[in-house]
Parts: sequence; C-alpha cells; structure tokens
Amino acid sequence: MFSVDKMHFEISERKMILRLFDVLFVLTALYVTGNLFAFDYFAISATNYYWTIVLAIYINVFGTIFEMYNLQVASNQFQVLKSTLITVSTTVLVYLLTPFFSPQLPSNRLQILLFFLVIFLALFTWRMLYVTFLASHRFFQKAILICDQEQVQELILGLENIDPHYKIIGFVNTDASEEDIEEYHYVQHIRRDDLFSFVKENGISEIVIASQKTEGITPDLYQQLLHLLESGNIIREYTQVYESMTQRIPVQYMSRDFYRFFPFSRSNQNKLYLLTARLFEIAVSLVGVVIGLFLFPLILVGNAIGNRGRLFYTQQRVGKDGIVFEILKFRTMVKNAETNGAVFTATNDSRVTVFGRFLRKTRIDEFPQFINILKGDMAVIGPRPERPFFVKEIAEIMPFYETRHIIKPGLTGWAQVNYSYGETINDSLIKLQYDLYYIKHRSIYLDLNIAFKTITTVLFYRGQ
Repeated sequence: MFSVDKMHFEISERKMILRLFDVLFVLTALYVTGNLFAFDYFAISATNYYWTIVLAIYINVFGTIFEMYNLQVASNQFQVLKSTLITVSTTVLVYLLTPFFSPQLPSNRLQILLFFLVIFLALFTWRMLYVTFLASHRFFQKAILICDQEQVQELILGLENIDPHYKIIGFVNTDASEEDIEEYHYVQHIRRDDLFSFVKENGISEIVIASQKTEGITPDLYQQLLHLLESGNIIREYTQVYESMTQRIPVQYMSRDFYRFFPFSRSNQNKLYLLTARLFEIAVSLVGVVIGLFLFPLILVGNAIGNRGRLFYTQQRVGKDGIVFEILKFRTMVKNAETNGAVFTATNDSRVTVFGRFLRKTRIDEFPQFINILKGDMAVIGPRPERPFFVKEIAEIMPFYETRHIIKPGLTGWAQVNYSYGETINDSLIKLQYDLYYIKHRSIYLDLNIAFKTITTVLFYRGQ
C-alpha cells in the first residue's frame, strides 16, 4: 500500500513542482476570472496561445531572479510573501510593456489591477499550500549516516543547511567501539545490529555511507547493507550526495582517488561553446562599458567627495594557466590600505571608504573589469581571480586550489552567487569547492543560472 509517510521529493523535483504549479495556478485563475467576470484583457484561446507562453516564461524568469525557486525561501511564509509580491509586480509590469508579445493595453485600467491581483493571489495561494503541505514534516526525506563519530556534526550540517527537507535522523558509528556514543541533538545513534530493523520501521529514504575507515564496515554491517539494497533501499556514498545537494566538490574528502571527482566538463574544450561564450562576453562587456560611461560623472563626483584620491587602481591577479595580469577596478579603499602587507578584506573593513562601500555593494566597482574581459584576460563567468600572494599561500595548504586556473577567471562565478565574501582560508576552501563544481559541470545552462543569480545578488544589495 502506498504511504505518504514514505513519500519525498528530491531538490530538482521540488523546483520542478514549484515552476509547474506556479504557471498552472496562474493560468487557471486567469481562465476562471475571464469566464466569471467581465475580464477580457487576458483571454486564453487557440488563436492567442502565445500570450500564455510569454506569461509562463516571465513568471519563471523573474521567479528565478527573485528567489521563488530557492527552497529555503519557498519554505518560509514571510519570505514567500516578499518574493511573490516582487515577482508578480515585475512580471505584470514587463508583460504590460511588451504588447507585441502580450495583449494590447485595455481601455479600462481597472483590468490591469485585476490582472495583477489574480496573478498575485493565485501564486500566493499555491505557495502557501506548498509551505503548509509539501514543505511539512510528512514529506521530509529521511536519511541515515554511516560514519565515524567525529564526523557526525560536520556531515549533518553540511547536508541539512542546503536542503530544509532533508533530515538525518540517525547514524551508525563505524569506529571500532560502539560504547559511550553520544547522540547529536535529535540524531539518534543506531547500533550496527539494529540497522536493518531501524530502516524498515522508520521509513528511511536512503542510507549515506561517509566512513573513510573500511574496517568500520564489519561483515555483519555489510550483510545488512546488502539486504537493504536487495529490498529496494537507496544506498549512496557521501561525496556523491554532498556534490549533488550542495553543488560543491568535496575536496576535503579527496585523497589519492581525486581523479574520480574531476571528469571535467567537455565544454572546457568545446570550440562551439567557447566561441559562443566569447561572443557573449564581448557583447556583455560592450554594454557594461556603455553603462559605466553613463555612470562615470556620478562616480567621479562620489569619488571626489567620499574617496578623495585617484579613481582607478590596478592590482596583479592570477589568470588562466597561472599567467599574472593587471586587473582594473574603481578604488574603494583608503590610500596605502596595505602598508603592513596583503590581507583578506573583512566584513565592515575599516579600510573601505563610505563611497567605496556603496561601489562594492552595487558591484559598480567591478565595471572597469569589462575592459579586462574585452582584452581576453577574464571571462564574464568563471572563478574570481585571486592575487599571487594569496594563491601561493592557499595552494600550500589546500590541494587542487590551482586547478581553478585551467579556465579564465570571471567577473562573476558559481562561488560568488552562492557564498558570501571570503575573509579566511576556510572561506577560500568553500569557494574552491564551488569553483571546481563549475569547472566540472560547466555548461550554457549553468552559465545562465549564474547570470540570473548575479542579478539577484545585485538587486538584493548583497555585495561586499
């Protein structure tokens, strides 16, 4: 018999459900409104089907930009209200301003207000249903960890922080002794002999093996895992789960078998992809230079008042194949900011001027780098270029760090849109994981994903 208690959705499935039902609820609400009321602005029929396609595309595109498909946002009622309101407002405005693809503006302006209200209420109603039911405990994906005790806290936080619907409810200790095992908060310690029965009694979705000590997988534990596999249970290795859920490469769990993690994307050598990317970079850079020239008088005045020094500055950065180049930026720090040597920029860094903080938050300080992109030193999307001093320092501590240099550094990247500004070596490790994930999975789809998330970062003022 099918049981809801055992039903769960993967991250990709949840996002697909959100996208699909966003469109279905909106179109259904508009269709019903058109039949029940004197609402003729948006009439769904065989002759104007493209109106619905354009509206569906707008909802998905602006929903992506305003984080409607971020599972953390989608599971929080307040954030749902905020993102829904912004998404609907932008979608309706753009839809009204593109009459070539949408209906002509109605003579009765109340229809525009009704159009907005119907879309907002339809989306918000569906999202509240999602929060109440699909994001509830009954649809959590329950998992068990098989690992060493000292790994428990790190592994649990690493998985659950990325997916609010993924819950580790127990762990099997693979250390030699099972005595005096401490439970971690709500995560129960499961004795090896009880693994099979615990999985069957608690509706476990998958078993995740994270132990790096093969001797911890005893013959009895191995037999239980084999029986679970034969019974249809999913058993996965931790690094696979980590990469698929966090979208980072777990370099901290690599050793001599690093080659398993680096079947890098063929896009890195695909001439058609590289040519398309280069043409895109040139187009974006030209637009960026034009916008920069338009903003230049304001930046010049702001710099004279808030920075009181030269506007531009250059700095050495490491590019593709480890070649050092000069990066161009608007100055955001006080004069002689590094008289005591190079250090990471920190949150609320006292060296950053008031105007410089505005430039960083809005990412306007990066505009001169469009010139670096036109010169070919950088790409629009890729790992952020680091200074030679820090590259040498981090590479001595962190294996694989210089792997970032097999592609051009970028103005924005997977690490920048997923993680805050790096202030420490540990931050650099996390950003490295994102950078390696991008290099491994590089594609047009991932590039578009980064582009949308970059817009979100700028609009929500998340710069450093």
